[in-house]
Amino acid sequence: MIPIAKPLIGIEETEAVSEVLSKSQIASGEYVVKFEDNFRRYLSCEYAVCTSNGTTALHTALMAAGIGPNDLVITTPYSFIATSNAILYVGAKPLFADVDRDTFNIDPNKIEALITSTPEKIKALVIVHLYGNPCDMDRIQEICNKYEIILIEDCAQAHGAEYNHQKVGTFGLASIFSFYPTKNMTCGEGGMVTTNSEEIYHNAKKIINHGQEQRYIHDIIGYNYRSTNIAAAIGIEQLKKLDYFNGKRIENAKKYIDNLSPEKYATPLVRNNAKHVFNQFTLKCHMDRNQVIEALDKAGIGYGLYYPKTIPEQPLYKNLGLTTPCMIANSLSNESISIPIHPILSNHDIEYIIDTLNHI
Repeated sequence: MIPIAKPLIGIEETEAVSEVLSKSQIASGEYVVKFEDNFRRYLSCEYAVCTSNGTTALHTALMAAGIGPNDLVITTPYSFIATSNAILYVGAKPLFADVDRDTFNIDPNKIEALITSTPEKIKALVIVHLYGNPCDMDRIQEICNKYEIILIEDCAQAHGAEYNHQKVGTFGLASIFSFYPTKNMTCGEGGMVTTNSEEIYHNAKKIINHGQEQRYIHDIIGYNYRSTNIAAAIGIEQLKKLDYFNGKRIENAKKYIDNLSPEKYATPLVRNNAKHVFNQFTLKCHMDRNQVIEALDKAGIGYGLYYPKTIPEQPLYKNLGLTTPCMIANSLSNESISIPIHPILSNHDIEYIIDTLNHI
């Protein structure tokens, strides 16, 4: 079986965890501080705050940015549900702007159309650099500046991705990353809030630690969203390897793009001004997707349907009356399939996957 995703854990991570355990400092501490510092340096931003996972990072970022009850927040309908659920966590209302068919990312033209057609003031925009493909940041920043909207980046799948040679996670007022095992780097579980704002940084630090900066003095509602030294120690070592991991993903993607049948599949768009880091390699099928699924199952090749339902189609959002017609996102959810792209794939694996897909 060729899995759809597989973390690459080496002896360095094992030794780092053993070092933490030997010191009996397994809760949040010096390794978390070091991971935060290393990660902000990698991105070239001012501040980073490590959290327990990507969802808690996004909840923290929204709270730290002052987004709260009854605020309107535009986001994408085509993402994992945590993106919009975090908006609900702070009591705000998500509004969905449809996506661009070529990139799967939120469409700036649809964002602006939604802003101008909404009578109430839009407070914030949460974008997702889906599958590791950066959004159109020139247009998005132009729109946010024009309408005075807070920009939050969800970079859960985009570690090391770049737009115009600037790493994603440095464009918004706040940004977040996830370190789940399927991501481009992992801590097992973990997240990160990044920002260039000192205020956002201090707010986030308090939010993840029960609303306290001084021990037992709590001046805001906070949560226990701290990371552990164990997770951070893994993250420190994984970050050292991230560029290598991404390089392998990009190499693997090129082999697919060069060799998969264009009559049968549309491969991901790679723009000249963007560095796509391929957390997923997602195809649009020019045939019944069930045929592709059947062939991959028979061949022992893992795949993923990211995502079989858009967020507005989910029962939760229907029950909340938060449905929005997003025709392109709906179409993509019915025809797209992701195939293995992770760094552990061998040349033989990739040739086998290509041969299987091309002979359907």
